[in-house]
Amino acid sequence: MTVMNVVRPHRRQRPHRRHRRPLISGAAVAAATALGLGTLTACSDTSATSGNTDKFDVVTSFYPMAYLAEQIGGKYVHVTTLTEPGQEPHDLEISARQTAQLQESDAVLYLKGLQPSVDDAVAQSPVKTKIDAATLTSLEKHGNEVGGHAAEHDHEHGGEAGGKDPHIWLDPVRYAEVAKGVGAAFAKADPDHADTYKTNTEALVEKLGALDSQYRSGLKNTRTRVFITTHSAFGYLAERYGLTEEAIAGLDPESEPSAARVKDLEKMAKADGVSTVFYETLVSDRTAKTLAKDSNLKTDVLDPIEGITSRSRGDDYIQVMEANLKALQTALGAR
Repeated sequence: MTVMNVVRPHRRQRPHRRHRRPLISGAAVAAATALGLGTLTACSDTSATSGNTDKFDVVTSFYPMAYLAEQIGGKYVHVTTLTEPGQEPHDLEISARQTAQLQESDAVLYLKGLQPSVDDAVAQSPVKTKIDAATLTSLEKHGNEVGGHAAEHDHEHGGEAGGKDPHIWLDPVRYAEVAKGVGAAFAKADPDHADTYKTNTEALVEKLGALDSQYRSGLKNTRTRVFITTHSAFGYLAERYGLTEEAIAGLDPESEPSAARVKDLEKMAKADGVSTVFYETLVSDRTAKTLAKDSNLKTDVLDPIEGITSRSRGDDYIQVMEANLKALQTALGAR
């Protein structure tokens, strides 16, 4: 059957407030101060006591932005991130210490509309180089036919993103566009190392192009084009590769899906030959497993790559995206 490429509204399933991970402990504050607030890789200067290192200091909002900064900046950039590994980025609330760190940096790389507290802090920061990834590619509204939900999302995020889906990094083509913009911004802000930034950007864009090719060939022939997720994060990916994402939307991760939604998804799964309900690593899998049990379906992980933890199926963005591709191929019945 022909499946229209329709993606349901973006509605975040947030961890239940009672179980929210503490933003940062006293010991972690001390460690973060010493390490430059969440230092990520060996290319960072771990001896720094603040953002003022002998490198180009870049504060990033969460993992997909940190990955770009690390890959493009290489040895000349000291990268820190405001969102700890395993922390749900949408619920980040910046501390006073993090705000001070941001003010001392040479540049900030963030995605406006995803994390309201970051948007506010960046707006008030004197940092000269402010790189908003949302301006470096095109954003779309996914499922905006249900205006109330889009408006709800827009309100949650301070109206900054206009209710548009922020998950651009899950489309390798859009992510590559962002990478090019970041590389150009780094080169302008730190001209002494512009050639290196350009070379590193080209290498990253090539890697993302190869990833795009893997997805195109890997998902070209499948038994079904429909997949079910708990979190409506994969709209851009679905659009890029001719798939349809059906999300169990608007539910607390710890609550049961509504009877009506379960019934709709059961009918859709049967009609479209869906075999699997996907869940993610940073929120509860209870909803997915409840639906799967009721519908006699399997469960698996489809990672929105908002952070890398010990539970991630890979050590970096590329590896986890490749793991996502394998999961989709299995679920969709790739030939």
